[in-house]
Amino acid sequence: MSAYSTVVVGTDGSETSLVAVERAAAIAQDAGATLVLACAYEPAPDKVTARDRDILREEAYQIVGSAPADDTVRTAQARAARVATSITVETAVVQGKPADVLTKLTAERNADLLVVGNRGLNTLAGRILGSVPLDVVRHAGCDVLVVHTT
Repeated sequence: MSAYSTVVVGTDGSETSLVAVERAAAIAQDAGATLVLACAYEPAPDKVTARDRDILREEAYQIVGSAPADDTVRTAQARAARVATSITVETAVVQGKPADVLTKLTAERNADLLVVGNRGLNTLAGRILGSVPLDVVRHAGCDVLVVHTT
């Protein structure tokens, strides 16, 4: 019996989150587990300019609209495929705050492991406002791996 049967990994499409995706894919491959690629997004307001999107893309874990989130999980699938070729990969694009989405998704999928990158842990904003890695460590009902990605 393997230690993990379902591994969930959060991604926002950033290079650092894709490092976490690769690590999660390798763990899923080794364990023979299902890999769930998750991306949370906020609904797009009626008037989102290109400049607004550029600014938001610089912020960790903030994707506006479901179309960019769909693109993000497709990119993550391609990165996971580089590392793991014989695993089942599922995707989840869910509206909501990233930490909330990830902890809820791990419960819904009966995940054994949640993988996130450490981006946001060592920033001033992360210390004051909180960060996705810190929030999921506090609230996830399964093992959490925080991958050193920065």
